[in-house]
Amino acid sequence: MTSILVVDDDAHIREVARFALAKAGYAVELACDGAQALDRIERGPRLDLIVLDVLMPELDGLALCRRLAGRVPIVFLSSRGEEADRVLGLDLGADDYLAKPFSPRELIARIAAVLRRSATAPVPEARPLLMIGPVAIDRDRHEVRVGDSQLQVTATELKLLATLATHRGRVLSRNQLITTVYGDDHHISERTIDTHVRNLRAKLTAAGSDVIETIHGVGYRVG
Repeated sequence: MTSILVVDDDAHIREVARFALAKAGYAVELACDGAQALDRIERGPRLDLIVLDVLMPELDGLALCRRLAGRVPIVFLSSRGEEADRVLGLDLGADDYLAKPFSPRELIARIAAVLRRSATAPVPEARPLLMIGPVAIDRDRHEVRVGDSQLQVTATELKLLATLATHRGRVLSRNQLITTVYGDDHHISERTIDTHVRNLRAKLTAAGSDVIETIHGVGYRVG
């Protein structure tokens, strides 16, 4: 049976989610904060998915998501439904983001979609290093290096840079980058892509090698 851990400091939310998930046929476990959830994850059998609140005591959802680093699919629940908050959650590696108050039926549908994607995703083969001059992109290790310096990049920044590198010389529009990085399930604005590119370029420039070129009115490319 598919096992799901619901992590939320609100007892009512936990019970609503538990009831809906159990009714849908899932095995459900509960945790009241991130620290308790982390202890369960480290000590217990493997989970298939985590429903994770963002704002919690002890260890919040964003910090826990960073700690897990893609080890298990995550659907965020949060009272903060602004685009910037959704983008942050997705950037940290979450698979979906649902704002409170939420519909239990929508939660079930989102979870089912994430589980389908996880089940059908092929086991990836080792991918070659991508090189743009002195910039090396290791997608399997989630690393970007400029010479001997390693850049601290988010999951989204790495995907953006890797996408541009694999289409080297081509100009990619903001909409193309949105689809590649976020897929078709998330409503992300072009402004968000510009912000990510700006942050990524600042990190590359600080390391001495900004390889991204802005093509005004069109998009971005690397040469």
